Amino acid sequence: MRVVYRGLAAIGLVVAAAATLVAVLPSGPDEVAAGPVTAPPAAPSSSGPAPSTAASSSVEPSSEAPPSASPPPTAEATPSPSLSLAPGYTAMEALYADPRVPKLTGRIKRMSLASPTRKLVKDERIGLAVPNLSKPWKSYGAAPFTTKQVLPKTRAGVRGMFVTCPLPIMRQKSPRNTALLAARWTLNHHPKGSRITWIASQPVKHGWMLVYRVKYGKHQSRAAVVVMDGGMSKPGLAFVTVPDSQRKQWRDIGRVVAGVRVLG
Repeated sequence: MRVVYRGLAAIGLVVAAAATLVAVLPSGPDEVAAGPVTAPPAAPSSSGPAPSTAASSSVEPSSEAPPSASPPPTAEATPSPSLSLAPGYTAMEALYADPRVPKLTGRIKRMSLASPTRKLVKDERIGLAVPNLSKPWKSYGAAPFTTKQVLPKTRAGVRGMFVTCPLPIMRQKSPRNTALLAARWTLNHHPKGSRITWIASQPVKHGWMLVYRVKYGKHQSRAAVVVMDGGMSKPGLAFVTVPDSQRKQWRDIGRVVAGVRVLG
């Protein structure tokens, strides 16, 4: 009888184990496939918890995936007539690209300079002295310049102006090129659409001078710049312009360019 009971007990254990195995295994192959597929958890970061393992981040990119396309090449910037420079261009290249400023050739002649006047205005900020022009010129509020002389206002609202200031543009290796850039800068103080025509170009002591016409519509001004090194951190600029409505004072332009000198 003991042998029979032991046999029945062994059979009972086998049946129980089989029932347990049936309960653990899935009823069909689709139960696992239908569940969400997740990527293996990433290694925990030393600075924080491991990233989420959501289904959207489970599929890793193939190593054979084509590289992303490079961005299309952009159009090459060109110099602009404005004061700002296009990337990659020098100040002189921008000048040569400006249709308002013609090329300064060797055909441009020198002009004979008048005797400098004894009446001077001293601009210690730039280390230069400039002519103190007689009536109808008069001193006026200088800002944003350091000295300023003007002619009376006209009906057209324009008038002659003679100013000095530290060089407002980048200094070039050549005084001539520096003066060219300064002349281009002065177009900011003429009516819109102004264009330059050269009259004279020549060296002066410690610098360079340019005399030119500025045409705008049916009118024009005569103007000049003198760039001179007065021993300060930046060279000095003397700039004079007189409209055709005050053409009697065009003769003063010669006095200006002849009279600029270094202090001392």
